[in-house]
Formats: sequence, structure tokens, C-alpha cells
Amino acid sequence: MFTVVATRFAGVAGQPIAFVTAVAIILLWSVTGPLFGYSDTWQLVVNTATTIVTFLMVFLIQNSQNRDAAAMQAKLDELIRAVDAARSQFIGIEHLTEREIEKVRSDLERECRDADGDLSPAISLAHLRDRL
Repeated sequence: MFTVVATRFAGVAGQPIAFVTAVAIILLWSVTGPLFGYSDTWQLVVNTATTIVTFLMVFLIQNSQNRDAAAMQAKLDELIRAVDAARSQFIGIEHLTEREIEKVRSDLERECRDADGDLSPAISLAHLRDRL
């Protein structure tokens, strides 16, 4: 249920009308400043509201990013599976530790240098992307 709600809210929050609404609310709040004498309560209202919205948006954004990353990983895994020259042992490496992933990267860079001579790591990574 959270995913459905998060997806809908993220879709709405990403629309230009959401930005325009937020700007309108802030303008309305600022216009009411003289009416409330720029009191501490007046300031606390906007501070509390923006803090709550920011807090909740962090979870929505994280949920959206997690789903996007998982979908992208599934697509990459499918490409690895479908391309004959690709090495299937790369499927699922996102589950490795940071140290293990760094070892895979180092090994690939070394493999590219061995195959093409003395390449810088940036060139090696570009070459690797071309090979995959």
C-alpha cells in the first residue's frame, strides 16, 4: 500500500502545479506577516509546515529512487543475460559489499590495461562500457 501511495504522491509532487502551489502558500504566508506582527507563532507555522513536508518527502523520494534503481538493475541484468559476449557473473553484483565491488572494478580496469596497453582508469572505464 505504501508503494501505491508513495508513487501517487511522488507523481503529484513532481508536477509544475505542485511547485506553483508551494510558492503560492509561501507568498500567502509572507503577506500575512504584517497581519500577525511577524510574531514567533507566525514564523513557527511555516517552519513547522516546511519541516513536516521535507521529512515526509525524504521517504517518498527514497522509495522512488529505490524502485528506479531496482528497475534499472533488472534491465541491466537482462542485457547481460541477453548479450552473448557479456559475463553472467556480473548479474547481481549490486548485492556485494563495497569492498568486493571495488575489487571487481580494479580487476576490470587491470584487464582493460592488459588488453589495450597502459590506459588511465577513466579511459579503462570508458573502454569497459564500450565492451559491455
